[in-house]
Amino acid sequence: MIRKIWIVALAITASLYANGQEKRDTVIVPLGKTSQVIFTIQDRSDIEILRHYNFQEMFQDILTKIESTDTAAVATSEPEAEHDTETLAKQKPDEENWNVTRNDETYEEEDENDEQWNHKVERRRGGSGRTWQSFNFDLGTNNYLSNGKFQDTTYTVRPWGSWYLAATSTQRTRVARHFFLEWAIGLSWYNFKFQNDDTMLERTDNGVEFITDTRDVNHRKSKLTATYINASFVPVIDFGDRGRKPRVWDGYGSSFRIGFGPYVGYRVASRSKLVYKEDGDLEKEKQRNSFYLSNLRYGARVQLGFHGTDLFFNYDLNELFAEGKGPKLNAFSFGVIF
Repeated sequence: MIRKIWIVALAITASLYANGQEKRDTVIVPLGKTSQVIFTIQDRSDIEILRHYNFQEMFQDILTKIESTDTAAVATSEPEAEHDTETLAKQKPDEENWNVTRNDETYEEEDENDEQWNHKVERRRGGSGRTWQSFNFDLGTNNYLSNGKFQDTTYTVRPWGSWYLAATSTQRTRVARHFFLEWAIGLSWYNFKFQNDDTMLERTDNGVEFITDTRDVNHRKSKLTATYINASFVPVIDFGDRGRKPRVWDGYGSSFRIGFGPYVGYRVASRSKLVYKEDGDLEKEKQRNSFYLSNLRYGARVQLGFHGTDLFFNYDLNELFAEGKGPKLNAFSFGVIF
């Protein structure tokens, strides 16, 4: 039924446009075996208004009344607010700011079930304050700097294998046409894989020490992992004017977007892991400890997006370890947002 309605709507719109070019005032669209729809146009400016008319809802109302045999009501009932052509005419449609009229329930339902349609119609007048929710994942690599530089020490990490992962619930609120606020809360994981596979962490009264394991074993991997609860607040300028945050798999999206804002995190867990082979057996030594890692992390986040791809860069403004309890390191991470 809905498919037939859309076919009729498209036929009406196409016919109105064609007949408008021929300066005719009446359009007849045959339906089924004995039915037809007749449109009479007195003002040709209505053609542009009808392009954006909600034919599906209008035809559904008409068919409902016909099925109930209330044909008189069909002919005489006053159009509802969203079908009022005088109201539509006052909106003065244009290419930049056309507002597609839909009721809130229909909009919410189609917003969830039809991303492609939502992409076409969500540029609505008076849309500030609307919020979209999504679950996002940051996947990339992490490292740290000492006094703004990379250091070749026992705690130097490998870029490949030092993975950064975050899972967040992100709210995207429209403030103005091209301006949004993205605020999120979630979990993140630092994984620092050391360059030297025989590196061990030892917590002492004076602080954390990075030492070399001197045992006669075949060292395979050594790393430090830290888990945080995070919150971020990133203002975003989106030149594509799309409300819902695009995804990599969408295949479409905004033209270009950029965001910059703060984040803060609280450490909830940390551990070290040393993997080695001894007498042919694979051994794993895990130690759950704070290692004097700072409980609080805070910094600045940059987001860049084009079409369905978004990149992120995080930089911790505070040091990774508590003051005086470890090397002076500032962690950072970068990668792709899914």
